Amino acid sequence: MSTVAVAVSDGILHFELSLAYELLGTPPPASAPVADWYEVSICGTGPVRADGRFLLDPDGGLDLLARADTVIVPGWADVDVDPPADLVAAVRAAYDAGARVASLCTGAFVLAAAGLLEGRRATTHWAHADALAGRFPGIEVDADVLYVDEGRVLTSAGKAAALDLCLHLIRRDHGSAVANAVARRLVVAPHRPGGQAQFIATPVPEPDDHPLSDLLAWAGRHLDRPMTVEDLARRANMSSRHLGRHFRTMAGTTPLQWLLNQRIRRAQELLETTDESVEAIAGATGMGTATTLRRHFNRAVGVPPDAYRRTFRTRRPHEPAGDGHASRRKIP
Repeated sequence: MSTVAVAVSDGILHFELSLAYELLGTPPPASAPVADWYEVSICGTGPVRADGRFLLDPDGGLDLLARADTVIVPGWADVDVDPPADLVAAVRAAYDAGARVASLCTGAFVLAAAGLLEGRRATTHWAHADALAGRFPGIEVDADVLYVDEGRVLTSAGKAAALDLCLHLIRRDHGSAVANAVARRLVVAPHRPGGQAQFIATPVPEPDDHPLSDLLAWAGRHLDRPMTVEDLARRANMSSRHLGRHFRTMAGTTPLQWLLNQRIRRAQELLETTDESVEAIAGATGMGTATTLRRHFNRAVGVPPDAYRRTFRTRRPHEPAGDGHASRRKIP
């Protein structure tokens, strides 16, 4: 079982703390069972006060961080004040012991104080990005993204972007099917603008009473087919303009961009779970050719399909020893 330690101290933000505990501490729905889900502990030096209001009694001391597989540092309330030295030292010790360390929102200031962001790209809440860059000039601060994955060090932007990062961790560890099941349970919005080349899509359908529910479900089942806005509009018994308004309200994007996002998401799942060629996956996702898939995939995800496949095959701890090919399935 993978162990997760959430590092807390006076001045921690309760939203990010609660979010991390909820996402990583609650097993996924029965539709996506996982045998080795996370064991989550909250670690701090005695009772701590979150947001200056909520008193929290940790499960154990900060020394437990060094024994965890993953350490989560929630948002830090007062970025103008140095975080406690014992917290900074414990986070650094955990990293040196081999832990993966992730910060949520302004938790990046704790990672920066621990020296974990030096020479790395990182992000935090946009309102505090200049402060982070000014105090730690050795960090390449990117304020335009939802989160940054630097391998064993990850940082997220503010509040809801912390959810994106936690889902990303789940996806890295357990694959897209499990991450998507968790996202559906949380009723996460299907589109998150942010200008990021990210490893995660949020393909969550709207509630059943939404006017586009049937269309979204149908499109998701037929991603191998070519589709135009007119095709989608006819299927939904709407004009193209009316359909576009619904998509902008629901997803903050156009019908074609939503469709492309779903094709990319499907390609991610197939790259993770099958041995099919990029050409075959291009056909199964309606991209047509491997060249087209590579172009769109690289632009949306930030790496080529082959590199994505290698990354997620090596990062999934529940996969059996060996090259994993024997357990891979064909495209359904």
